[in-house]
Amino acid sequence: MKYRRFGRTTWQVSEVGYGMWGLAGWPDTDLQQVLKALDRSVELGCNFYDTAWAYGDGRSEQILGNLLKKHANKKLYVASKIPPKNRIWPSKPHFSIDDVFPPDYITEYVERSLKNLGIEQIDLMQFHVWEDAWANHDEWKAAIQKLTGEGKVAFWGISINRWEPENSLQTLQTGLIDTVQVIYNIFDQSPEDRLFPLCQKLDIGVIARVPFDEGTLTGKLTKDTIFPEGDWRSTYFVPENLNASVDHADALKPLVPPGMSLPEMALRFILSNPDVHTTIPGMRLTRHVESNTAASDGKPLPGTLLSQLKKHRWNRRPTEWSQ
Repeated sequence: MKYRRFGRTTWQVSEVGYGMWGLAGWPDTDLQQVLKALDRSVELGCNFYDTAWAYGDGRSEQILGNLLKKHANKKLYVASKIPPKNRIWPSKPHFSIDDVFPPDYITEYVERSLKNLGIEQIDLMQFHVWEDAWANHDEWKAAIQKLTGEGKVAFWGISINRWEPENSLQTLQTGLIDTVQVIYNIFDQSPEDRLFPLCQKLDIGVIARVPFDEGTLTGKLTKDTIFPEGDWRSTYFVPENLNASVDHADALKPLVPPGMSLPEMALRFILSNPDVHTTIPGMRLTRHVESNTAASDGKPLPGTLLSQLKKHRWNRRPTEWSQ
């Protein structure tokens, strides 16, 4: 496993982190398999774990808390998220921050997460949705500064809405946000335009989420794929999205180098960009942990292949189903 400096936090974080959404609240998750996968990730050098209160109403945080206790001899960085009070993902431009992240609510959910995790300080607490129009509101600023001063949160981040990487730029310039979490993969390259250069200028840590485009970049989806009842992907991969996603993934397959899989190429594309500090694939099985962490070996994709992959940028706009 290779490590990168995580912006002005100065942490050395594993290039491949652990996305913990799928560990709780999904209908087909096997907890025993999850626990084995988590232990294996620690063995292989993963040290960055991204969870949220919304992942199983605190259950994912509790699972991570147990992992911290089990591996108390190692420094594992904890990143969690405050859910929007109105429980709507993503945020909408007309939403008031008073309805999404009022100050007392921010404090309440930091306390809840601390309890679930069984720790005294959260390394990184993120807002699970965001609108850049909230950048100049003083209430959230006062709330997070107070929590930092009390030692309950070390650093703060925002999780940027799907396909809206520039809906954050003013907020980052407040100086109060230390990290961003944004969708970045072979298809979603738009963070390179303005977000990544600003993060580099301000020394902000970058977390690339959805490295496999919710499964499209595994190459396993077909136009006939049906997801289990209760699986959120059944509402995301509506026909107009599923069909287009499969077509885009199929167009990539001829570019996969011999001896490499499409998921490995997808991860190596992300890790070939030094502006990204860690990427957080969801992993529920040990074999996924082993294959994903193996991509962190310091070997970027060849420049010629990266140039070809740049042509597969897919500019999308948020829709009713994009969530």
